[in-house]
Amino acid sequence: MPTDLAQSAAHHPTARSRSFRVVRLAGRSLAYCATLVPVAVLTLVTAPLGGAGAAVARWRALRTTLLGMPPTAVPGRRPGTVAVLGHALLSLLVGAVALLPLGVELLMVLRGVLYGVVDPGPYDHSWGGPTRAGAWLAHFLVGLPLAAAGLAALIGIAAVHQRLTRRLDGERGPLWLLPTVLLMAVAGALLFVAWTRQI
Repeated sequence: MPTDLAQSAAHHPTARSRSFRVVRLAGRSLAYCATLVPVAVLTLVTAPLGGAGAAVARWRALRTTLLGMPPTAVPGRRPGTVAVLGHALLSLLVGAVALLPLGVELLMVLRGVLYGVVDPGPYDHSWGGPTRAGAWLAHFLVGLPLAAAGLAALIGIAAVHQRLTRRLDGERGPLWLLPTVLLMAVAGALLFVAWTRQI
C-alpha cells in the first residue's frame, strides 16, 4: 500500500507538469496567432520599401519569444523581398484562419465567463433559465468544450505557421505544408460563410 502511494505521488508531478505545459503552450499559441495578421500587414507594407530584413527578424522573434522555440541557425544568404512578401501573404491567410478560434475564445469570455454581466436578462428562454445563475452556469459549461477546441486549433495553427517561418531561414518544409495552409484557408472561409448564414 505505501508503495502504491509513493508511485502515485511520483506520477503526480509528471501529470501536473504536462498539464502546465499544455496550458502554457495554449496561451503562447493564442498570443502568437493574435499577432499574425498585424505582423503580416506590416510586412506587406514595409518589405517593398527595403524592410525585408527587419520583417524576417520580426518573424524570428515571434517564434522565439512567443512560442519559446529555439532560434534556428541564420543562413548565409538572406531571403529576398519576394520570399518575404510570399511569407507575409501566407501568414495573412493563416492569420485570417486563426481569427475563427480567436473569436471562439472571445465569445467564451463574453458569453460564458461574463454571461450574467453581458446579458441582463430576462432568462426565461435562455439555456439554464429562468434564473440568472442557472443561465450563467449553463452558458459557461457549454462554452468550455468549445473553448478547449478553439485552443487546440490555435496550437495547431501556430505549429503550422512556425514551420512556414523556418523556411525563411533556409530550412526545407515538408511537402504537406503549403497544401495544408491552402486547405486551412478554404476550410476557414467555408466555415465563416456557413456561420454568417446562421446569424
